[in-house]
Amino acid sequence: MSNIDNFRKNVLRIVSKIRRGNVMTYKEVAKMAGRPSAYRAVGNILSRNFDSHIPCYRVVRSDGKIGGYNRGQSMKRRLLEKEMAI
Repeated sequence: MSNIDNFRKNVLRIVSKIRRGNVMTYKEVAKMAGRPSAYRAVGNILSRNFDSHIPCYRVVRSDGKIGGYNRGQSMKRRLLEKEMAI
């Protein structure tokens, strides 16, 4: 298995453990996955994930903006508001 595959699996594992009502930043996920400067890669990995058991919408930007979501930014905002995470 390649380093990229390992990184992807780590990212998805980390994100799957974010509890309801909490968020992490792309940078925090990258750091926990062992590649602190790979926060853009985290975003790319999450944009391609459609497994509903992995709450990608709970990952936000470091500047306080919610960031993108493969089901649309308005859906991400609604999900976060429903969980009272933002």
